Amino acid sequence: MTLRIGDEAPDFTAETTQGPIRFHEWIGDGWAILFSHPKDFTPVCTTELGYMARLKPEWDKRNTKVIGLSIDPVDHHARWAKDIEETQGYAPNYPIIGDADLKVAQAYDMIHPNAVAKVEGRTAADNATIRSVFIIGPDKKIKLNLTYPMSTGRNFDEVLRVLDSLQLTAKHKVATPVNWKSGEDVIIVPAVSDEEAKQKYPDGWKSLKPYLRIVPQPK
Repeated sequence: MTLRIGDEAPDFTAETTQGPIRFHEWIGDGWAILFSHPKDFTPVCTTELGYMARLKPEWDKRNTKVIGLSIDPVDHHARWAKDIEETQGYAPNYPIIGDADLKVAQAYDMIHPNAVAKVEGRTAADNATIRSVFIIGPDKKIKLNLTYPMSTGRNFDEVLRVLDSLQLTAKHKVATPVNWKSGEDVIIVPAVSDEEAKQKYPDGWKSLKPYLRIVPQPK
């Protein structure tokens, strides 16, 4: 099943490094980031898991939970966590799913549905497409889906920026322009008429085009 933005994130039960979970229940009424890895003890992913742990205060401020996934059993994850802490300065402080049977990877369309689940002899290259990031909203809908190649470390500062935009635009009828960062000007969405905009923005706005109206970020 192909998943797109706006689709409901598949629910699942799984074993993790912090015990068994049911995904939707685990998310609760906040936001969630699910990011996946093709195998434990891989170099690029080692740097990524450490950086995600380092960002925990930022995720907490945004009422966002983080969960990792790797195509290895949970006991492998525990051993990998020691390497992550030693080399990156931070051990994973979020659960990591053990997905040796590929059920979650297949549910999220990260790998061919007929891929064979096996631990021994399966390489990271076999799982190369399991390098995705999903942002999931409190409504359990997918808000972002990115997939990276194995050779390129993911930019989680960008994921944080997108999360800020998603949370802002979920509350206000605005959109964020190119390279926007929290605190910068935003765009009034075309669905808002000038009459409605005057009520919300009595100080007015900068109109570059009738469809491109710039205002300060709402508080």
